[in-house]
Amino acid sequence: MKDVSNIPFAILAGGLATRLKPITNTIPKSLVVVTDKPFLQHQLELLNKHGIKKVVLCVGHLGWMIQEYFGDSFMDIKLSYSYDGVTLLGTGGSIRKALPKLGDTFGVLYGDSYLPIDYIGILKHFIQHNVDGLMTVYNNHNKYDTSNVVFKNNTIILYDKKNKTSNMTHIDYGFSILKSHLFESYSTNTPFDLSDVIIPLTNKKMIIGYEVYERFYEIGSPKGLMELETLFTYNTKPDDAASS
Repeated sequence: MKDVSNIPFAILAGGLATRLKPITNTIPKSLVVVTDKPFLQHQLELLNKHGIKKVVLCVGHLGWMIQEYFGDSFMDIKLSYSYDGVTLLGTGGSIRKALPKLGDTFGVLYGDSYLPIDYIGILKHFIQHNVDGLMTVYNNHNKYDTSNVVFKNNTIILYDKKNKTSNMTHIDYGFSILKSHLFESYSTNTPFDLSDVIIPLTNKKMIIGYEVYERFYEIGSPKGLMELETLFTYNTKPDDAASS
């Protein structure tokens, strides 16, 4: 089996982060400090711990500040950058623009998500299957966010971010693995959402689901930021702290 640690990861870090204003008026969300360091540093430390070697940062709003801070490497990870430009391209459009840096197969993470999972194991699972994509899912039951996936017998039956149904107990966890050819029919510099690519894959059964059991953390909202502060400061899950 190929060395999956060389599969690049795209981190989608180009949004305006409106829910964190006024903090993000002057810095991008990736540089928001959580405990004693920028959030992106926590993400990169986690990826480095799991042996990931290449990261492409898809940046937009104040993205130059991210590149100025981190440069072209962090620990054992080689960093490169893809800029949206004047128009923010959305999660799908920013990946489309970054394809020359991503190669045939790549992982995708959101720039505000902290996901403590076995990345190498999931990459190996993907390589073993002849599919175009993999989506991690979590049995959320609307607890941490609104569930948007019907997942049964290790299969994604339905994924829809807009039209929610009562049998959606799982949620898109925030880490996917995709083939680059899925984006080639889209025009470069045209905004679109990553779900526009993934939903047709679920209908064609060309994406597999991989269930994870560790809750996700995010800094997209003040509440999420506070929960991650609790995790890093006390090494205690917020759920545990609330129940003790």
